[in-house]
Amino acid sequence: MIRNIGIVAHIDHGKTTLSDNLLGGAGMISKDLAGRQLFMDSDEEEQERGITIDSANVSMVHDYEGEEYLINLIDTPGHVDFGGDVTRAMRAVDGAVVVIDAVEGTMPQTETVLRQALKEHVKPVLFINKVDRLINELQVDAQEMQIRLGKLIDHVNKLIKGMNEERYNAGWKVNAAEGTVAFGSALYNWAISVPMMQKTGVSFGDVFNYCRDEDMKALAEKCPLHEAVNDMVIRFLPSPIDAQEDRVGVIWHGDLTTGIGKEMADANAKGDLAFMVTDISMDPHAGEVATGRLFSGSLTRGMEVYVTGAAKQNRIQQVGVFMGPERLEVDEIPAGNIAAVTGLRDAIVGSTVTTLEGMSPFESIRHASEPVVTVAVEAKHMKDLPKLVEVLRQVAKEDPTLKITLDEETGEHLMAGMGELHLEVIAHRIERDKGVEITTTPPIVVYRETITGTAGPVEGKSPNRHNRFYVVVEPLEPEVRELIRGGEISMRMPELERREKLIAAGMDKEEAKRIADIFESNAYFDMTKGIQHLNETMELVLEGFVEVMKGGPLSKEPCMGVKVKLMDAKLHEDAVHRGPAQVIPASRQAIQAAMLMADDTLFEPYQKVFIQTPQEQMGGATKEIQGRRGIIVNMTSEGDTTIIESKAPVSELFGFAGDIRSATEGRAMWSTEFAGFEPLPTNMISEVVSGIRERKGLKKDLPQAQDFMSM
Repeated sequence: MIRNIGIVAHIDHGKTTLSDNLLGGAGMISKDLAGRQLFMDSDEEEQERGITIDSANVSMVHDYEGEEYLINLIDTPGHVDFGGDVTRAMRAVDGAVVVIDAVEGTMPQTETVLRQALKEHVKPVLFINKVDRLINELQVDAQEMQIRLGKLIDHVNKLIKGMNEERYNAGWKVNAAEGTVAFGSALYNWAISVPMMQKTGVSFGDVFNYCRDEDMKALAEKCPLHEAVNDMVIRFLPSPIDAQEDRVGVIWHGDLTTGIGKEMADANAKGDLAFMVTDISMDPHAGEVATGRLFSGSLTRGMEVYVTGAAKQNRIQQVGVFMGPERLEVDEIPAGNIAAVTGLRDAIVGSTVTTLEGMSPFESIRHASEPVVTVAVEAKHMKDLPKLVEVLRQVAKEDPTLKITLDEETGEHLMAGMGELHLEVIAHRIERDKGVEITTTPPIVVYRETITGTAGPVEGKSPNRHNRFYVVVEPLEPEVRELIRGGEISMRMPELERREKLIAAGMDKEEAKRIADIFESNAYFDMTKGIQHLNETMELVLEGFVEVMKGGPLSKEPCMGVKVKLMDAKLHEDAVHRGPAQVIPASRQAIQAAMLMADDTLFEPYQKVFIQTPQEQMGGATKEIQGRRGIIVNMTSEGDTTIIESKAPVSELFGFAGDIRSATEGRAMWSTEFAGFEPLPTNMISEVVSGIRERKGLKKDLPQAQDFMSM
């Protein structure tokens, strides 16, 4: 009798307005205000900007065919900078209502959130919003309206098929005749679907006439939105019992035949506790609140639980459910629900909380794009410095898509995020909620270091000359890199399964067997045979590898796509002479020198830029993109609107918002999406590298391989 659902869509397609209607229908807010109150956007910044920034949870009851059902709903943000919230919400729910604007159709972010849902095995249904705009703004007739809506549905099915054909063939397509599509207007509180037409006797023609006569109120009374959407959710989206059977195998790599594996698949409320944290927020009175999905067992006050990665047990203090901004305390929450818990001091987003010692944890949550924009943060007043470090730690815990680095050498606090807006919002929150006045530098771009050639074996000697390591570096196969980025391959999965996936991606069998570590999108292989004492020194060797991957030799920027192979090693007999101070530098310097010999170069982050503009303003828009080293990928026109698909380097897109407005007299609509990394043009490398080195307080000259080799 439970449904866990998320509402996902492109920005401004009407998710929060839709949520309002569902709450109005459940009697939780006034029906007259529903659609305008935006109850789920409780933060004042969300209200000022008119966008959702944080996912908000709410639980409500709906009557369907005489039975009461509990619907746990998460309203997610649509702006690309807050996409990490959508990824995390998808782990907690079993079904998603994908919302599309009837006039704009599927947009870049619609694709991203749909892909995220299918990857987590979350079943979609479709709600086409703003149908009244088709009739009143575009003045289409009844037949044209049906053709347009049909095209939209086909397009969504095409996307689902392209992203996960196996699910599509298993019946995960949206179909108006079956009832997995609803049409309506969230602002005017009405919606219709085929089962709803049979129930109310209102036909498509009637809907068209009501809209044309602008009599939305009568339509909303006959076909209330909350009824159409909630009925669709209850009828077509799986209950936790049905969903977990399929999903547990996707998000948990433990043994499904064991006790806990079966209990999760059955959503057994009497089993051992298995709870996955998907969100952490701060409550001024109760401290940290961990929200997440309960897969098995029941949560009660005072339970002693294990949190992955923490040594001591944590004690649960309060258990509750979210009602938008408020939290309602309850005595007990059974499996299959989305719960909010306080007292889990050691939990971070992605933690597994359980009563079973040594349970294998859930798969980590991977977000599609990476942080690409960085600002340095300083406290305005010296007295706030200790508090600032504490606050940055907290902020990083609440939002895992934010990367905080405290640079010991320069004393800078760096904050890396998904885009300018993301960092602006976080900086504002630090001042408003945490009470620390800060100044931030203009945004800088984080590049990635990688190699284009092969080098080695290169010798790395330890300072005492007693240990030597010989390494080869080469670029990691692109297919393998993609698998690592998508979280398909990790060091946590069973070795055999990992080896098979690597070989399938085109890696040599011998290498696939000998993978020793994966750090971000780089991998370390131990190709040696029968070297004494190596297994006890390996941890230190890998520490040297991780240090280089965090900051490469060229410009101390993170590395990507580097494959390091240890070919041979000579180690001292005595453990005293192969301690951390000897092994780590030797391992590190060999990799640094080898990377510089293998043509170390920089990759810069790109963003896809989608622009919709009237035809007469098209020239201004294309000039704006091309002036920023951008490439135009595709141009299509619909009516008198031109849609430009392009991509440009992130470093050139700062201040783009203002410039595109002035270039198109404010008539262009645009959105961006992360597009991966591409090589920096050769003529810019030395200038960019010197700039980065100067900023980081390193020697300005470009480093040479011999700088890292001990003579």
